[in-house]
This record gives sequence, C-alpha cells and structure tokens, in this order.
Amino acid sequence: MPNIKKSIEKLKHPNSRKTLKIISKIKRNEKKDQNKVGTHIKQNLIGEKILWFKERIPEGCVVLNNEQTLNLIEQYLARFDEELEQIALKNSVGQRKNRQHASREDIINITKKKEQEEFETCGLEMPDLLDAQQMEVLRNWNGELRFLQHFKLKRIARKHLIK
Repeated sequence: MPNIKKSIEKLKHPNSRKTLKIISKIKRNEKKDQNKVGTHIKQNLIGEKILWFKERIPEGCVVLNNEQTLNLIEQYLARFDEELEQIALKNSVGQRKNRQHASREDIINITKKKEQEEFETCGLEMPDLLDAQQMEVLRNWNGELRFLQHFKLKRIARKHLIK
C-alpha cells in the first residue's frame, strides 16, 4: 500500500491510464480484504457451532445414536429460549411502549426460524456425530479455528434421524 500512495501523489491527470490502473489495484486490494473478513466471520460461526456440540457430548460416548443426536440438535435449536424469555420479561415490566433489545430479539428469532427450517428440510450443517472417527476428531479438538478443516460437516435433517 505505501507504493500505491506514493504513486498517487506523482499522478497529474485523474483520468490517465496510470491513475486508472492504480485505482483498480486499490479496489482489488479492498475486495480481497473484504473477502478475508467474510471468510473469518464464517469460520467463527462454524467454530462456535462445533464448540457448542463438543461441550454437550456425553462423557465416554464413542458415537451417538439417532435419538441422542436428535435430542442434542433440539437442545441446539432451543439454545436462545432462555435469552428470549429474559427479553420478554424486561419488555413486560415497566410503562414503556417501545421494545427494549428489539434488534437482538429480531436477530435471535430470524436465526431460530432459519435453523429450524433447515433442520426440517435440507438438514442442519454440523459435525458428524454418528461417525466414530469424527467423534474422535471432535473430542481432541482444542477450539482453534485453523483445525476446522479436519471436520467433515454433514447436513442432518429430522427425516434422517427418524426412521
């Protein structure tokens, strides 16, 4: 970037070929940075999801059966229920007409609806808890995002677990 700033100062005409080339370099670098941020956000979300499942796997369990997996997914889908109750309680107390914490409540409701719909239709993307090798990888994972590539994420729907 310092080279680009120096070359911008030397330019004389705003529509010259050199100026346009430098502008395209700047835009390309901005686009790269934006893509990196998006990738990091996506990795963080996947990492949080995997960590949630890792923390709730029963001790000494080699693989989960369909019923245990279904119960775990239902717990995952209901993970925001307590927070929604707290928000509803805060909104019910007092004389205010506007909703306190409205944006957080809306985000939670959208997320719950989207995940519930995914689980009922195409499946919720999660680590494969029905595979012994993937369970071993999950147990040994220390929470670092750079090791996410070792997981084989699988889409699991309700219809796959209930037979």
